[in-house]
Amino acid sequence: MKAQRIILLSATVIGMATAAMAQLKVNPQLGAVFTDLSNDPSGVTTKAAVGFQVGSDLRLGDRLYFQPGAFFGRSATVVKLNAADTSAIEDNLIRTTAKLKALVGYNIIHGEQFKLRVNAGPTYEALLSVDSKNDKIAFNKDDYNGGSFNMDAGLGLDLSILTLEGDVSYGLSNAYKNQGKLLGDAKYFTYYLTLGLVFGGGK
Repeated sequence: MKAQRIILLSATVIGMATAAMAQLKVNPQLGAVFTDLSNDPSGVTTKAAVGFQVGSDLRLGDRLYFQPGAFFGRSATVVKLNAADTSAIEDNLIRTTAKLKALVGYNIIHGEQFKLRVNAGPTYEALLSVDSKNDKIAFNKDDYNGGSFNMDAGLGLDLSILTLEGDVSYGLSNAYKNQGKLLGDAKYFTYYLTLGLVFGGGK
């Protein structure tokens, strides 16, 4: 009797694991990022420049799915400091970040070879380092918050195993520390465009 229970429990666990793996997809991606800052502090203007990110999403589910992910990125933002004597200093703020996602996705079109999908949810982006491109502005990591909570939303296509996705991310956290040299309630605003491959799962 005990052996039968062990066999039954083992079969149940294996069955559940097999079912879960059948609905698990892995989506490695590489793409471009464009990060700007909203609500620039007085005397500062910013605009997005091209950066990159690389990482992977998981999709757990079928037409409706949970989409966690982890990405490494380098973003660039052109920062212009306008001095009182009408002169200006311009440089690129280069941020190295690690981003974690916890999105929910849904396939609007759910074919075997073609999918049109949307996703949305919270993300967190940890700031790893801050650099400048031309050393004209001494950006200091201590002036920036160590991370940013965000709300992300995206629209994607699956063409067989190829994926194309565009996303937008709006920062909910202030970019600058209140005690830093750069005051204000500026937040990160980022567009993403990625290409990838998707493996596993059902149809």
